[in-house]
Amino acid sequence: MQFGATMWFTEYSMSPSEIAVALEECGFESLWASEHSHLPVPENSSDGELRKEQADVMDPFLTLTAAAMSTKTLRLGTGICLVNQRDPIQTAKLVASIDQLSSGRFLFGIGNGWHEEEMRNHGTAIATRHELVKERVEAMRAIWTQARAEYHGKFVNFGPMISNPKPCQKPHPPVIVGGAYPYAARRAVQYGDGWYALTGAKYGDEFAFIPKFQEMLTNAGRDRSSCPITICLYPEELDAFAPDQIGALARYEELGVTRCIVGLNPNKREAILPILERWAELMRKLGTASSPG
Repeated sequence: MQFGATMWFTEYSMSPSEIAVALEECGFESLWASEHSHLPVPENSSDGELRKEQADVMDPFLTLTAAAMSTKTLRLGTGICLVNQRDPIQTAKLVASIDQLSSGRFLFGIGNGWHEEEMRNHGTAIATRHELVKERVEAMRAIWTQARAEYHGKFVNFGPMISNPKPCQKPHPPVIVGGAYPYAARRAVQYGDGWYALTGAKYGDEFAFIPKFQEMLTNAGRDRSSCPITICLYPEELDAFAPDQIGALARYEELGVTRCIVGLNPNKREAILPILERWAELMRKLGTASSPG
């Protein structure tokens, strides 16, 4: 099992290049960046309380490019990219470009969105967003793999085109579908190269639903290795994370989880570095720390 970290990168957080270097030195495998293009102001929102860092977050492709330029081995992932709010032709070029610039280190984590008014401002209807994202993923795969790509669907439609560069990874960076069990798990089985599983009390018991996900893969005729599992431990959960932390991490590994992401609040280095050092020690005890780049 590998370990990654994620943060909402803002002007008041540790910089992506700075944390990327620290993660690589501590033996982490990956850095993940989330996104929101904007959040409607609370008086116009029906989706509950909005978090400041979600309104303040920088673009994930730019922050991850900065991280890529500062490191040699660290993998860079969107955790997650809101494909429901992005043009697929432009996004395909962004993915291919960062994969080339990082020499094949990009991980394309995607999500279908939860904030109805945010996606409505992008012209996306919440009721059809799942079908829309599926088509956009199929269209991007065509762009990444075909010299003259074309796609004709209900929501995405374009004739033959040339779009370069192609990704460094072949056939393309893994498309890791993010979201909760069972709905996102089904989408990951259907068209994902991995599942970014949401964990925590409101999402259910991961020790129960992960085996069910693996059964879903088997029933679909897919090998488990074709759709590896990533989980994220969010900042509010870390303080209460298992008295026996090594034992809990070992259970994840036994279940077949291939990556555990540590969620970090958007703080400066003096708050973040001690957390990374504690996790580096856990990784050493578990025996999974990567060699520093």
